[in-house]
Amino acid sequence: MSDTAAHRTAPAHGAGRPEPGRVVVADRLIGPGGAHLPCPAADLLDGELRRAGVATGRGDLRLGRGAGAAPGLAVLAPDGRSGLAAAAAPDDPAGVRAVRAALAAWRAVAGPPRTVLLAAPRSFCAGVERAIEVVERALELRGAPVYVRKQIVHNTRVVADLTARGAVFVDTLDPVPDGATVVFSAHGVAPDVHAAAARRGLRVIDATCPLVTKVHAEARRFAARGDTVVLIGHAGHEEVEGTLGEAPDRTVLVATPEDAARVEVADPERVSYLTQTTLAVDEAAAVVDALRARFPALRGPGSDDICYATTNRQDALGAIADDADTVLVVGSANSSNSVRLVELAERRGTPAHLIDSAADIRPEWLAGAATVGLTAGASAPPVLVDAVVAALGWLGPLDVHERTTTRETLRFTLPPAVRPS
Repeated sequence: MSDTAAHRTAPAHGAGRPEPGRVVVADRLIGPGGAHLPCPAADLLDGELRRAGVATGRGDLRLGRGAGAAPGLAVLAPDGRSGLAAAAAPDDPAGVRAVRAALAAWRAVAGPPRTVLLAAPRSFCAGVERAIEVVERALELRGAPVYVRKQIVHNTRVVADLTARGAVFVDTLDPVPDGATVVFSAHGVAPDVHAAAARRGLRVIDATCPLVTKVHAEARRFAARGDTVVLIGHAGHEEVEGTLGEAPDRTVLVATPEDAARVEVADPERVSYLTQTTLAVDEAAAVVDALRARFPALRGPGSDDICYATTNRQDALGAIADDADTVLVVGSANSSNSVRLVELAERRGTPAHLIDSAADIRPEWLAGAATVGLTAGASAPPVLVDAVVAALGWLGPLDVHERTTTRETLRFTLPPAVRPS
């Protein structure tokens, strides 16, 4: 769109000079007289620059010209109350070109009115909230460092925030000093990990989601009655590794109907199945059907293993996906339930993209997209969704509509070690 159609351009320079080779992206623009203009879409510009290989920093930029001004450009919203800006060092022509290109890319998709369809429920579930609170309470009660085996939940923002507060994330127990406090993640661990921690005298706080604990109990029970336990899940996922460890000699892993058609068991009359809690409901059902076709005596859990939050978020996305031109799913790449949401939208014929934050949104995804579906995996903080809405709102008129398929009221109590007295 042209400058005169909706956005005004103005020179900007840094409140402090950018370093050569590093572009400053504005979190705020400081106007004449010192008025502060917010830059709610700063993450969009920052992400576009980083994808172009430009090192970036964040800070304030001042509108206007002055001695020592850094080459930059500010694009102001039509009402003049917010902006989008970045500045490069005077001796960094490549940085200046990158700023102009990134701004142009976003301005190319700015202007037309858009609708955002918010899926509800979305973001944190009860098990994730409990796990995060376990680490927060452990830090409060026992002080830093508190060691956490694996990521407490699969989200980079959550892990970074807790790291800044004194949590130390480790892949194994080896780096944990004897006698230290260690938290087991929401995904659960195998019995041999518990045993290793006991031998080391570690002070364990188990943040395993109660719904994962249920699957572990079923694995032990099914194996104890003499069944081969067929676990439907993804190899290498931490939850799957923990469940496999409950009865390793009697459990086999399958991921697809094709796997189910090939799996070998000791006794076809004694077969049970379990599922990873974060699978796509329809895909898991297809694997169960394939197993039942081979093993008519197949038995399963008394209630679904796929957790309520995973199911609810898939149902909520299904309620908006057909009406959206593109879908954005907030969640990290190692979040199984978030990846399943992307796959679900794509199976319904709607382009979908997994983003850790607004910075991952690409302008080409929004070209021609009048309606954007927006949701978040169960491990993604709600604040990240809010930031995406704020960033999209800068691009032009935005109508936000939330579609709620169910309301979640479930809460899990904390482990005794960190439970408030």
